[in-house]
Amino acid sequence: MRKTIAILFFFPLLGAFAQSGTVKESLSVPSKILGKTVEYSIYLPAGYDQTNRSYPVLYLLHGYTDDETGWTQFGEVQKIADQMNASTEVTPMIIAMPDGGVDWYINSYDGKTKYEDFFIKEFIPFIEKTYRARAEKRYRAVAGLSMGGHGTLIYALKHPEMFAAAAPLSAKAFSKDEIIEQDEASWERVFGFVYGPGLVGEERITSHLKNNTGLFLVENGDPEALRKVRFYIDCGDDDFLIKGNLELHARMLDKKIPHEFRVRDGVHNWTYWRTALPEVLKFVSVSFHQ
Repeated sequence: MRKTIAILFFFPLLGAFAQSGTVKESLSVPSKILGKTVEYSIYLPAGYDQTNRSYPVLYLLHGYTDDETGWTQFGEVQKIADQMNASTEVTPMIIAMPDGGVDWYINSYDGKTKYEDFFIKEFIPFIEKTYRARAEKRYRAVAGLSMGGHGTLIYALKHPEMFAAAAPLSAKAFSKDEIIEQDEASWERVFGFVYGPGLVGEERITSHLKNNTGLFLVENGDPEALRKVRFYIDCGDDDFLIKGNLELHARMLDKKIPHEFRVRDGVHNWTYWRTALPEVLKFVSVSFHQ
């Protein structure tokens, strides 16, 4: 009887281990565009090493001052993805998390840093060549928090032909007034090197900024093209970025761009983003099933 109980207890443990995916942190990809090596982390779903199956990919972007380990360490991406996979609420997927530094995931105004070019032309092809990824728009999604939410908007709005779904969380979606009114010290420290240093007031609204800011891209973009991406926008009601996200929602309504919009109780922190990730995984899974 004791042996039977032990065996029965052992098999559920095997099942639990079988449901675990794998995270590998701080791997390297060489970039000719950036002229350096860029680190990234990767989540591979349970069973990846036991089959020859190909998987959809979610590109998950970190926030300002974090790196490629932000989502693995603070976001608990492995735990959350494993739980969602085990519940069968989401389709198993690869989750790729690159280091974006503090480059805002865009090309800088002077062309010295071309992170967007790296991401689109080198990083995505590298992931799809290195791992068993399904290299089609319908199996590719992008999401991210704060600065990563900004990057998510940039990529989905500028390259709608590449992504089935986009989920910006607490995105840096500053309105025109917020950009103009930002104090000079903050502008120089945080945005000057990507949008242009020494700019004040209306001078900041350059063609480069308009081409690399979510609100302007929605305003000036082709609505028909943008309707081909499924958008999920989420921001806490007490987040300092809520105003810009509300304006983003309003502009999408005006342009008749379908999207999910969520305002939940919370602030700009990991507690909020960890609770957002399960919904993001479910949302992009629907896109992958189309």
